[in-house]
Amino acid sequence: MNGATLFWIIAGLALVGLEVVGGEFVLLMLGGGALAAAGTSAAGADTWVSALVFAVVSIGLLLLVRPPMKRHFLSGPKHAMNTDALLGARAEVIERVHEDGGLVRIGGEEWSARPARRSFVFEPGERLVVERIDGAIALVDKDFDTDFDTDTGAAPGVEPGA
Repeated sequence: MNGATLFWIIAGLALVGLEVVGGEFVLLMLGGGALAAAGTSAAGADTWVSALVFAVVSIGLLLLVRPPMKRHFLSGPKHAMNTDALLGARAEVIERVHEDGGLVRIGGEEWSARPARRSFVFEPGERLVVERIDGAIALVDKDFDTDFDTDTGAAPGVEPGA
């Protein structure tokens, strides 16, 4: 192993290691270019060829790999979490739901509830849909597709959370 190869390997690993501090994937792409240059240097290429490989690979990685990689890591969760997962879920009235409150079953759990539209009143056994969550209270409305499993809140043949 010659000195140039060792230089490119150390530079590549240092850049990849420093990426932990930055988190923007720029140093990671430059590290990839340095490791590619180390490969060309180890194959016996001249120093200027290794430098050219470093530049071309680094630019290519910055332009082609970094943008989709950054989008992937910065995008939000693909699955609804916490109370967001309850939006659109089916609910069954356990205790009369009116402007002052009530009780519904959502996914096997009991929730305090109010109608999403204040003038509505829902009686026990009615099937509703969760419009939004306000603190620990589910705001519910009439569900026009009432064929669902009251324990899981899922439509027939659909796995809960799908």
